Amino acid sequence: MGSAVKTPQARTRRTRAAVVEAARTLFLDRGYAATTVEAISDASDTSQPTIYRLFGSKLGILRALLDISIGGDDRAVAMADRPQVLTMLGDPDPRRQLAGFAALLRRLMDRAAPVHRILADAARSDEDAAALLAEVARQRQEGQQRIARSLARSKALRPHLRERDAADVIHALASPELYGLLVLDRGWSGERYEQWVREILTEQLLPQDGT
Repeated sequence: MGSAVKTPQARTRRTRAAVVEAARTLFLDRGYAATTVEAISDASDTSQPTIYRLFGSKLGILRALLDISIGGDDRAVAMADRPQVLTMLGDPDPRRQLAGFAALLRRLMDRAAPVHRILADAARSDEDAAALLAEVARQRQEGQQRIARSLARSKALRPHLRERDAADVIHALASPELYGLLVLDRGWSGERYEQWVREILTEQLLPQDGT
C-alpha cells in the first residue's frame, strides 16, 4: 500500500505542533525572555519565516502553547464548550458536580500551570504578555462563574452565600497560582490536590449537615 498523501492542512498542523513542542521545552528550560525564535526554529527544524507566518511572534507561540495546554489538544474549541465541561455543568448532583470540576481542574492544571508560570514571568517585562495574562484570567473567571451560577440556579449553595461570593471562592481555589504553590513548589501529588480542592469547595459552597 502506498503512503497516505499529506494535505497542506496536515502539514501545517504537524509543523505547528513541532514548533509548539520545541517552544515548550525551551521556555521551561531557559525561560521566556532567554528563548529566541531562532532557537525555536532550530529545535523544531522550522524556518523562522514559517514560524512568523504561523504564529506572528514569540508571544503568539506562547499563546498557542497555552491554548493547547488548557484544552489538551489543538482543536479550535473553547474549554467552556468541551463535552467534559458541559457534562460536569449538567450534573444535577452538586457534590458530583464539584467532584467532576476538581478532577477536570487537576488534569488541566497538570498541563497548563507550568505554562501559565512562563506567561506570568513574561508579563513582568512585556506589555503584550501582561495583556494576554489578564485576558487568560478574565476567561478563567468567566468559565468558573458558570459553576457558581449552576449551583445558585439549582439552589444548592449554602444559606446566605451569594452567587458572586461563590464564584470568588472558586476563582481563588482553582487558580494556577495555588496549584503551582501546592503541587509544583510543595510537592503535592495530583491526587492530593484534587481531593483537597473537592473537599474545600464542598465545605465552602454547599450546605453542611444540620444547616
